[in-house]
Amino acid sequence: MVSFNRRGFLVTGALATPLLTGGSALAEPARVLPAASRGPVVTGADILARQGWRSLAGRKVGVLSNPTGVLENGDHIVDSMIAAGVRPVAAFGPEHGFRGSAQAGGSEGDYTDPRTGIAVYDAYGADAAKLAGMFTKAGVDTVVFDIADVGARFYTYIWSMYTAMVAAGRTGAAFVVLDRPNPIGGKAYGPMLRPEFASGVGLKPIVQQHGMTVGELAKYFAAELLPAEGVRLADLQVVQTEGWRRDIFFAGTGLTWTPPSPNMPTADTALVYPGTGMFEGTVFSEGRGTTRPFEIIGAPGIDWRWRDELTALGLAGVRFRETYFVPTFGKFVNQTCGGVQLTVTDPASFDAIRTAVAMLVTAKKLHPDLFAWRADNGIDKLTGSDRLRTMVDRGAGVDEIVGSWQAELDEFTARRRPHLLYW
Repeated sequence: MVSFNRRGFLVTGALATPLLTGGSALAEPARVLPAASRGPVVTGADILARQGWRSLAGRKVGVLSNPTGVLENGDHIVDSMIAAGVRPVAAFGPEHGFRGSAQAGGSEGDYTDPRTGIAVYDAYGADAAKLAGMFTKAGVDTVVFDIADVGARFYTYIWSMYTAMVAAGRTGAAFVVLDRPNPIGGKAYGPMLRPEFASGVGLKPIVQQHGMTVGELAKYFAAELLPAEGVRLADLQVVQTEGWRRDIFFAGTGLTWTPPSPNMPTADTALVYPGTGMFEGTVFSEGRGTTRPFEIIGAPGIDWRWRDELTALGLAGVRFRETYFVPTFGKFVNQTCGGVQLTVTDPASFDAIRTAVAMLVTAKKLHPDLFAWRADNGIDKLTGSDRLRTMVDRGAGVDEIVGSWQAELDEFTARRRPHLLYW
């Protein structure tokens, strides 16, 4: 999606008890009801739907969602709310749009949803001031966020949530997150974003693979980041997923995968994306225009040697296959590319970012005439600094590069701990 241009759940009553942010910390910690006994994973959306959405009754609800805001029976949450007699006053579409028809870097614009008759506002790229204006125009007093994330800092939906939280704080609206599992597990990896490299693919300092659910991120944002915006949330609620643990990947949830964006077709894609998404910042194809985006990487002129070099490294949890492909859109349209396809053999031991660093290092070593960064140095926005680019260019090895961010990763892992909801 990158471009540059559970019945244990947290509910703070009937949207009545405020969770305030201001100063340097939350004025009151979020309250979490203990999780029920482990069993099939149930999303926050399904939990509220089973209750007839009664905690939202009488509220002027604005829904920030996309096609992943869906119940396990296939109903979208907006349709389910309306069937239960809770009619949102508006919906807000992130990148790719509320109904998900737009490609990377696109949206659907403002329109009236033909199915429901609800006004849909284009929230993609809107800053907090513009989004606050949309909330005010629509008369929203409660923002409901339900979008499935894939666990990478440069996947833009978490920043849509952050911006909406700021806008909600400025308008006095309550903020409700319907939580979903992190499909790639709960462990954090990778470098921290440096503030001077903030962009639409990384607004604030978190690590590249944050290992948090959107509910946990909302708590983290409220406690650690929103105070700097001078924001006081009237009410933050996370409807917690039932049955998920940090060591459960999507294949173990029993849930149905709904592609959160056009180039995230499967849960396998999500596993590799925090690493191979970095190839967006190179001249190599990241597999857009193929049936396996982000799992297939290459360029014209690449041959079997890249696969052999990568295989010889013995990287944990992954297998490489020599492959040739012709993209139908994106980079190298209608040109034959050579490269590799990644298959994750053990998600628990697989490190997507270390693997992709190895791919970058070996590509530059084997094909210095073909490998290059994008001219705009977009890789710096993706990785959160110029460190990876400059280290690869000077010939640093994989261990040195990955080791260069270990201290900041350890710091982030400790800092996020008070905001985690699942273990």
